Amino acid sequence: MEDVFVGVKLKIVPSKRKEGIMKEQIEQIKLTAKEEISKVEDLKTLVDLKVKYLGKKGELTSVLRGMGALSPEERPVIGSLVNEVRDELEAIIAEKENSFKEAELNKKLEKETIDITLPSKKAIRGSEHPLNRTIEEIEDLFISMGYEVIDGPELETDEFCFERLNLPKGHPARDMQDSFYITDEYLLRTQTSAVQAHTMLKYAENQKPIKMICVGKTYRREDDATHSHQFNQVEGLVIDRKENKVSLADLKGTLEVFVRKMLGENTKLRFRPSYFPFTEPSYEVDCTCFKCAGKGCSLCKQTGWIEILGSGIVHPNVLKMNGYDPEEWGGFAFGTGIDRLAMFKYGIPDMRYLYANDVRFLKQFDRKD
Repeated sequence: MEDVFVGVKLKIVPSKRKEGIMKEQIEQIKLTAKEEISKVEDLKTLVDLKVKYLGKKGELTSVLRGMGALSPEERPVIGSLVNEVRDELEAIIAEKENSFKEAELNKKLEKETIDITLPSKKAIRGSEHPLNRTIEEIEDLFISMGYEVIDGPELETDEFCFERLNLPKGHPARDMQDSFYITDEYLLRTQTSAVQAHTMLKYAENQKPIKMICVGKTYRREDDATHSHQFNQVEGLVIDRKENKVSLADLKGTLEVFVRKMLGENTKLRFRPSYFPFTEPSYEVDCTCFKCAGKGCSLCKQTGWIEILGSGIVHPNVLKMNGYDPEEWGGFAFGTGIDRLAMFKYGIPDMRYLYANDVRFLKQFDRKD
């Protein structure tokens, strides 16, 4: 009858002799492994040797499987010896592995060496974005006129974006605004007028007058040289008691100050009757072409005028739905696109330049007005 250890056939021998044979086997495995590891020249071969000697089916593991033939007193001796050899081989392999990795890293670093003595490239510097410049100028102007700057959410409900502004469900004017709906109830706001409705409800609790503007992003499904799916608007709202006589004359004077400040002191305005659901009467406002000063050119289609904003007297229904009695309160509202205003102000031919994030475009505005 025979026993087998590491591929070597052994005759049945006394336990002490078995222990000696196993020690010789372990020592031989250690010497052979160390010799092979010393000759390794690449990381892959080293990994293969690690599996060969230390893996689950490796030679040291095979020795441990033969420990069942030993006495209980001998097993700890052989187990301890196997662990010592395993630790020694693992240390040698780890050292060899680190040397390979270090050599590989040095080779890579040498290949990617940068000459730090070479002159550096000049960092390209941009400038404050023309939209931000325009927004800051608008806010500064209206704050100086006693207006409050109020912000609001870009994700709005249908109620505040349309219904409270006198655009009930099914109203044909909704077709003019191709909207981004998130759900049946929520959408990205198509106009900052929604903030006016929020503000009126808040101030109506104490029946306070309102003098506010809102500047912010709005969203519609448009994309061409003069329109974008995302654009910025400024909306203004003034509400006061009727005895204080807030009138169309106040609206006209406010807009003249606003437009002349933004586009030049010689800019003239004209009011054309129009239709907006939230104002009555409503007016489109044109200004003299900033390019030809009203003489007529390709930009203004030889008319001398460019449409710039919408305005009007706040509709009684809007006042009523948002907490103000139209018999006692009145006011005006106006709104314009800041993107187009910036285009007119700085002579930008295509609205898409405003969103290209091109430093060559931005650095043109690195100057004082």
